[in-house]
Amino acid sequence: MGYVTAADGAEIFYKDWGSGRPVVLSHGWPLNSDSWEAQQLFLASHGFRAIAHDRRGHGRSTQTWDGNEMNTYADDLAVLLESLDLREVTLVGFSTGGGEVARYVGRHGTRRIAQVVLVSAVPPLMLRTPDNPGGLPLEVFDAIRAGSLADRSQLYRDLADGPFFGDNRPGADVSAGIRDAFWLQGMAAGHRNAYECVAAFSATDFRADLDAFDVPTLVIHGDDDQVVPFAVGGQASAARISGAVLKVYPGAPHGITDTHKDQLSEDLLAFLEGYIS
Repeated sequence: MGYVTAADGAEIFYKDWGSGRPVVLSHGWPLNSDSWEAQQLFLASHGFRAIAHDRRGHGRSTQTWDGNEMNTYADDLAVLLESLDLREVTLVGFSTGGGEVARYVGRHGTRRIAQVVLVSAVPPLMLRTPDNPGGLPLEVFDAIRAGSLADRSQLYRDLADGPFFGDNRPGADVSAGIRDAFWLQGMAAGHRNAYECVAAFSATDFRADLDAFDVPTLVIHGDDDQVVPFAVGGQASAARISGAVLKVYPGAPHGITDTHKDQLSEDLLAFLEGYIS
């Protein structure tokens, strides 16, 4: 474990497990690198160097007042890769982390990157706009912001008990531990940081970033994702990225890093070893 220092002095926490070809994992909102522990442990146990960081304002990283937007998140990721001198990296982004990864490619290119994986990711663009009529209405994100201001602890509880892990679906059985971990990680994020990140993940247009992808890309998405609907996220991203491979998890919710952790770990390993292409 350690820290790298961003351009504005923010300290970005990271966990660095194992040795071998590097895999860098970017987490979702309002979580931190702990949300990747199942995949990080698995990959480090299979001959890879698995690195996961806490986005600024989340977990153990500095809770900056400014910089809670995708350009800065991507630049912080660049500082991590450059400080550790990582090359031939597989970048893996879950949900908001998928946006961070996409914006990194758009701003910094793929000189250090060998592969990209987008998991339940927010690109190309979540928000409904005149040229993105299939997106979600602004009212959806305004409701999240209102819930955060009113009682963010309860907001995170409601998300964990409902749509994030699909525990509101008939027959779902998501453990209390998984749901509690979501709440705990959310409460470790700074209030302003998490609030402003809602706009970052919902209103940032990643279409030009996806057009810049020029390395093998795997897109994984559940077709019952109630947070980033499949048609808005994974399906649209895979259609836009040249040569991307789309893997759909039937009936899966948004939080597949937990609900489908074994399947996801195996699919990441297969992609890393060239068995998914």
